[in-house]
Amino acid sequence: MDKKSITGLILIAGILIVFAMFGPKPEKTEETADNQTEETTEEDENGQELNENENDENENFTLVPKLNEDGEQIIDSIKGLAYTDTVTGLDTFIVVNNSSEEVMTAPEEADEVEEPAGIDFEEEVTRLENDLLIVDFTNIGGQIKNVFFKEFVTYEDYVAEKSNPLQLFDSTSTYGLIYPSGNKNINTDELKFNIVNQSDNEITFESKRKGKTVGFTYKLKEGKYDLDFDIYFKGFSDDDVAATVYESDFKLLATEKHFPTEQRNSVVFWQYEEDSYDYIHMEDEYELEEKTEWIAFRQSFFTAILSHKTGFSPKNSMVEIMDLADENQTKYTKRFKSHVNLGATNANNTVELNWYLGPVDYDILASYDSGVEDVVELGPGLFRWINKYFMHPLFSGILGLGFGVGLAILLLTIVVKLILSPVNYKMYKSSAMMKVLKPEIEKINEKFPKKEDAMKKQQATMALYRETGVSPLAGCVPMLIQMPILFAIFRLFPASIELRQKGFLWAEDLSSYDSPIHLGFEIPFYGAHVSIFTLLMAGTTLLYTHYNSSNMQQPTQQGMPNMKYIMYFFPFMMIFFFNSYSSGLSFYYFISTLMTIGIMFAIKRFFIDEEKLLAKIEEKKANPKKKKGKSKFQQRLEEAQRLQQEKQKNRRK
Repeated sequence: MDKKSITGLILIAGILIVFAMFGPKPEKTEETADNQTEETTEEDENGQELNENENDENENFTLVPKLNEDGEQIIDSIKGLAYTDTVTGLDTFIVVNNSSEEVMTAPEEADEVEEPAGIDFEEEVTRLENDLLIVDFTNIGGQIKNVFFKEFVTYEDYVAEKSNPLQLFDSTSTYGLIYPSGNKNINTDELKFNIVNQSDNEITFESKRKGKTVGFTYKLKEGKYDLDFDIYFKGFSDDDVAATVYESDFKLLATEKHFPTEQRNSVVFWQYEEDSYDYIHMEDEYELEEKTEWIAFRQSFFTAILSHKTGFSPKNSMVEIMDLADENQTKYTKRFKSHVNLGATNANNTVELNWYLGPVDYDILASYDSGVEDVVELGPGLFRWINKYFMHPLFSGILGLGFGVGLAILLLTIVVKLILSPVNYKMYKSSAMMKVLKPEIEKINEKFPKKEDAMKKQQATMALYRETGVSPLAGCVPMLIQMPILFAIFRLFPASIELRQKGFLWAEDLSSYDSPIHLGFEIPFYGAHVSIFTLLMAGTTLLYTHYNSSNMQQPTQQGMPNMKYIMYFFPFMMIFFFNSYSSGLSFYYFISTLMTIGIMFAIKRFFIDEEKLLAKIEEKKANPKKKKGKSKFQQRLEEAQRLQQEKQKNRRK
């Protein structure tokens, strides 16, 4: 084939292509159009084939003539015959032009693009960030895909000296709205959303489907862990909005050193509008009983809290903790689910929500004045009160002076011990007096050795206490004053994010256990590591127990436990119990017990002379003052003793 023939063929092919693209279309009569409609495979909005058993909403549109008041079909002089699509509800017109009919949507709806249901489109990710947060959004459901904290890193990155921002959750966590559409429900986390507005700190997504539009607007605030989350509706009736619920499925990522502790501390919190907070921490499902202000998904030191400006309705609302799949048991702490009614009643109103995505920091959370600081577990009742108004402000104040966390714990211990020193003095003085009276008490025990004389022995002992002015309860009251503080500290330090990834001596992270020694094998109920701070704490507790054991009275009745051995057993149990606890807590208890021993030696050396104390007791016995009237408690006690003695006599008869 010569050159001219080839050129001719190319020109002919080009003409045919142009003619096919831009030439006149073949005319289509009504009969042809009807046949084609019957033969055409039903398609959804994506052009994909639908199952014949799908709901009528997903079938091809069905046109019904739109009639006027007289029952005549409406005719527009320009648009043509008026019809109504029974599926979408849109007005449609049949325009007759040159013997052809063209279906055209009403102009006011012509620019509406309905998004497909089902994730079968390309994902697009958009990022917003401020000085604290990085938030990735996806067009799949118009939801948050990832959240990163710029000022925090995971434990693995911390020990590897990497600065990757800590990630709170990933794309496996989802949320969205479920709203009615015809005879089925639509879940927005399966819809495609389009960005309709975007700036440096704000983004708005919209999804349009079958005449209904759902919009999500997110706005970041500078210097805060807040993300405003507003929801609006278009084309919804008030009933549709009232039936719309928010559903979420979150799995928070593990970020700390000790996974079992982190998993144990993962909790769902919520707060009722007219009540205090509540929570679940085990696999459980709980129906919300009242209007709810906020719901929080929390792991050890980070949380996602969704707040509602006017409150979630309790109607069909619940929260749940579910079991994780086996392959994810160490990647995620727990799986949290919620299904809550938005409480919206008017389709024209915007539902105003707010995400707090940040650290479990008491001071930050308390600044919101909404009760969200309750997610910081400072202990129940009295212990929480002590931490909230005394221990936490004191510890924060010491840290504010610029001290490191380890030194701050040391200074906190010193301050608390100085405040409690009068209590320690009273406790030691009572202990010393009991020690001085110990020979006298042993004489009473020898005088009444028989079991049936137990009541006489008790009466003689009480008489000795009255004569010498010694109260056996005097040492218990100071101990009762100190115990709430010890228990409050037990809850404060493991929950304090101030300890997180702060090292001291050999401990690399005071919020978790110190592990300078790794065993290489697991000891049941102990672990595969040795915590030095725990051993020091147990050792000082054992020393303190030994120091006080000389003042402990042995049981004089059969079957009574020997408190001396029980107190010696307690330090041994602490080794197992505290080995995987916060090393900051063990350090505090170690210093506190050590200082208690030191204070007691100082009191004995400089403030209390046992020989002089014994001389005063002997003087009181020799020269008793005018006897005071018995207290009501003593009277009731003696009456009870008298009645018991009479019962014993009657039994002998």
